[in-house]
Amino acid sequence: MSLVVFAGFLLFTAVPRAHAESEEQCQRRIAHADHELHEAIEHHGRNSPQADHERHELHEARERCWREHHRWWDEHEHRWREEHDWDDRDHDRDYDRDYNR
Repeated sequence: MSLVVFAGFLLFTAVPRAHAESEEQCQRRIAHADHELHEAIEHHGRNSPQADHERHELHEARERCWREHHRWWDEHEHRWREEHDWDDRDHDRDYDRDYNR
């Protein structure tokens, strides 16, 4: 019986770690979501449903990273941030001025 309890313990303690992303995966996920948002803004407009969808995806990627690592990747500054201080509307500024330098 103790072997079954031990096996159950291992299963439940190993599962959360198996689903956690590495920081590198987290960084890639945020960079991809950021890129998709830029594409949606460029092709469909800042206030389009497509941009809103990609904004939500970027928010979710940042939240997941924060939940798992207590930091998130700032794609524009190319650095890790350790404050839960992102702005979900940070892409609403003048796209051409800010991002096509």
